[in-house]
Amino acid sequence: MKIKHSKFKNTGILFELLVRQITADTLKGTDSPAIDILKEYFVKTQLGREYKLYESVLKSKVISEGQANSLISTLLENSKKFNRSSLKRNKYQLIQEIKKHYNLESFFGSKIKNYKEIASVYNLIESYNAKEITDLDQINNNKITLLEFLTKSEVSKPAKDEVINEFSGYDKDLRTLTYRILLEKFNDKYDNLSIEQKEILKEFIHSVDSTPSLRNFYNEKVSILKNTLSEIANNIKDKATKIKITEVAKLLTELNKTDKVDNDNLVDLLQYYELVKEIKVANGVQI
Repeated sequence: MKIKHSKFKNTGILFELLVRQITADTLKGTDSPAIDILKEYFVKTQLGREYKLYESVLKSKVISEGQANSLISTLLENSKKFNRSSLKRNKYQLIQEIKKHYNLESFFGSKIKNYKEIASVYNLIESYNAKEITDLDQINNNKITLLEFLTKSEVSKPAKDEVINEFSGYDKDLRTLTYRILLEKFNDKYDNLSIEQKEILKEFIHSVDSTPSLRNFYNEKVSILKNTLSEIANNIKDKATKIKITEVAKLLTELNKTDKVDNDNLVDLLQYYELVKEIKVANGVQI
């Protein structure tokens, strides 16, 4: 399912247009009904609180990709706290109120600064709260739009596109889990997925209903990583680097038989394999 963007339902756009209308009315020297409308629907209301989610993006300073990812994830998690039916009803009532005082075609005809980013926030919120599976490419593109806006730099897509294409044919439940790990947890800075990282993602999808199997896989990878880091440390002459790698390896611990494997465990594996790649490159070790 693809989310269809709607100006009439986008809280960010509704707020921005009301502010713009207040300015236009003031310049004309006329009383502005938009002032009372804004107060009624956005001051200490659900719509006002939802607008804060848009504002967190629009008023953000330039931040790193990691911070941007965290902001987007927090925004989406907070969007789940709203009553979607109530919000829908409030937006309908708001449109009816605007209609009493303004021509809707003219009101919504104004150009909006950062329209693309505001639309992306709306699409991601709707996708995150939808009961049906939504279009992966659309989610991916919306998130990249926001990451580039927040970081003021271009975000590379090869790793995400590669895995998304590989798993886009899976059924709804499995794809849902794939989306979660790809779009919410896995760090977007990676340019290429290694063979080991691809294997981790595949195993996560295939073993999602088999906790013992997934736990065994996780523990096996932890053991391999510890040995790999130990071998790398032995081949590095710099003592400080050797100590740091040894300490990092100690952080890797296997799960107990009663432990469940969650998203964070699997993301840890992905990031440790990325670390191994970076250490090898930095120290001239052949990959």
